[in-house]
Amino acid sequence: MKRNTAEFFISSSSVSGCPETVLPEFAFIGRSNVGKSSLINMLTSRKELAKTSSNPGKTRLINHFLIDEKWFLVDLPGYGYARMSKSERERLKRMIDGYILRRPNLVCTFLLIDSRLEPQNNDLEFMKWMASHEKPFILVFTKTDKLSKTALNNNIGVYKAELLKKWEDLPLLILTSSETRKGREELLEAIEGMIDEITE
Repeated sequence: MKRNTAEFFISSSSVSGCPETVLPEFAFIGRSNVGKSSLINMLTSRKELAKTSSNPGKTRLINHFLIDEKWFLVDLPGYGYARMSKSERERLKRMIDGYILRRPNLVCTFLLIDSRLEPQNNDLEFMKWMASHEKPFILVFTKTDKLSKTALNNNIGVYKAELLKKWEDLPLLILTSSETRKGREELLEAIEGMIDEITE
């Protein structure tokens, strides 16, 4: 997919504040500090489209970015940030749940996973929740440049084995690196393919 334009569109504190549009939306979510903002900037070839921070948990709103005036990339708040207050975690959970369950033009959610870590319970629970509501998602492993090829293959193998304990079929897995731009074309092709399917 050739990407020509990417621009910030709107931030919303709830699904009711999201733009009134029929354009397809693709959401990105993951644990705090998974590298979501860096991945979005790599994907759109815009260095500061999504604001990166050394402090986890910076994203607190539903952020819409208009891509090529034909689809929205939606940056959702991260989860699993322990230093956030309980009330704020609950508020963000309601906001995320509301968006994923009630947004009619959400096509697919890209769930970001830190490739350096063993399977995390909050990631596995989020996948289970998505599946229970029959919401499609794709796994995006980030920071793959931080590992040797052997270590990366081992970690992905461990993750697949963990998922296969409860899943008959694995979701699509895409390996990425914001530093080397690995996985960019695969991500964009996946999005393009889904757009083609719904517009045929």
